[in-house]
Amino acid sequence: MQRATTIVRKAAVRPDAVVDEVALDHAARSRRSAALTAQGGLAFRLDLDRATTLEDGDAVRLEDGRLVRVLAAPQALLAVTAENPVRLTRLAWQLGSNHVQAEMTADALYVLDDPVVAELIRGQGCTATALQRPFRPEKEVEAHDHTTCGHDHHHHGHEHQAHDHHGHDHHDHGHDHHAHGHDHDHAHHDHGHSHGHSHGHEHHAPGHGHVHGPGCKHGH
Repeated sequence: MQRATTIVRKAAVRPDAVVDEVALDHAARSRRSAALTAQGGLAFRLDLDRATTLEDGDAVRLEDGRLVRVLAAPQALLAVTAENPVRLTRLAWQLGSNHVQAEMTADALYVLDDPVVAELIRGQGCTATALQRPFRPEKEVEAHDHTTCGHDHHHHGHEHQAHDHHGHDHHDHGHDHHAHGHDHDHAHHDHGHSHGHSHGHEHHAPGHGHVHGPGCKHGH
């Protein structure tokens, strides 16, 4: 059986390369893998590397280079309308909250024909009319994609860099105390005392030049 592993979007489909057509509902057009039989009897296996949605007019390429055009099959839907636009807007919000797929057009809102959804529609004061047509629900969109949030992540990285710099100077501070020749206990005491104060302000100022000698009135 031939495998179809590549999608050719509608704009790039060459009519002379199309050897058959297959009609699929929305669920079938969203599968990554499936055994399919085209309208002309050609059997093949859809075997995509990732899940996606095939749109009406797209094609899949078989291993031998031939194309099978994909058609959006009609399916049982409810066309939802309302005299008051606010009611339709409120219904759309309710459907989204319940993860119900919906297709929005200028004239109506379309959902799959389901008794539970129909009851929700009537409860919001809207009208639902059953019909058969292809279903093209709205694609889900992420509210916030961290992978494209360059500014905040750059700032976050900057803060880490500042933290590392602080840690580096803190190490140098300990080194300076040992260099002054204090005994171990005294150096340890001074180090802990300084850390409790504004360490970054006192020891990071450029050109500070402070020396911890016998006459030091720095407060250590």
